[in-house]
Amino acid sequence: MSSEIKERLQTAGEACVKAYAAWDGNEKDEKARETLQDAIHELRKVTSRLEIELAISERDQMGQKKIPIPPHRASRKKVQQQDADDSQPSFNNKNDDNGGDNDGPKKEVKIQRRTRTPRKATGGEG
Repeated sequence: MSSEIKERLQTAGEACVKAYAAWDGNEKDEKARETLQDAIHELRKVTSRLEIELAISERDQMGQKKIPIPPHRASRKKVQQQDADDSQPSFNNKNDDNGGDNDGPKKEVKIQRRTRTPRKATGGEG
């Protein structure tokens, strides 16, 4: 595979240099500019392939150490919330050893919500 990349790199580099020389002589020529852009694009494709091969060889040398998959955002929030709850002291727990005065029955407090009154009809009569 490396000999193929080497050949592609050489031909793309030579084509890019020739296209640049043609464009440099006449910068207003659209055909020369398009040829140069195509040559640059081909050179980018070859260098990208070369970078991929380099990364693969580095991974092989490192012993193919697997990267752990991070947990989903939703589960991370739950874990962080549980950690925060565990670190806070609980003052409302009847089984605490701190002798709290909260030994009586718990009362359920209902919050009354405000209701909207219907709007009066306005306009159109008269």
